[in-house]
Amino acid sequence: MRIELRDSNGRRLTRVEIDERARPARVEIPGGHPLYPRWDEAIDDAGALRRCVVCGCDQMYRRKNFPQVTPLIIVLALSGAAASILDLVRNPLIFAGLAALLVLDVAVLILGRTRLNCYGCGAVYGNLRIARYHQQWDRAIAERIGKEPIDLPTVLIEAESPREPEKETNP
Repeated sequence: MRIELRDSNGRRLTRVEIDERARPARVEIPGGHPLYPRWDEAIDDAGALRRCVVCGCDQMYRRKNFPQVTPLIIVLALSGAAASILDLVRNPLIFAGLAALLVLDVAVLILGRTRLNCYGCGAVYGNLRIARYHQQWDRAIAERIGKEPIDLPTVLIEAESPREPEKETNP
């Protein structure tokens, strides 16, 4: 499984690969900080992730992850639709290009990967089996979890705390 650790603003701090079958007790994170995954009741009997191994939160949601080219494809598809509505598509090459764009648009929608996100710490999980009971993002759950105190690992706490500037010593 791939875990992307994020700060409270949603910016990615780092990404780590973990073998969930081996369930390591300690994972080295780039930057020299260790992460101690919380495997207790994290994986269900089917091998799907039940709760966050970073903070232990049992509330997670699924989200579809689209490639970065998706907005460009959407703009091209909308402009092609506008051209066809205005009856500007009379050239067979333009019609073939719009058909190819439609196929590309459908392929992006089908091939977009689903990821699992934690409401508590914001960790994003990829390359793993996602259980059917994980639903889409829900505002009520997000507000409820946002009010509860979260036991963040040391890696995330140190990333959140502002660093003091180093003091210069005059010789």
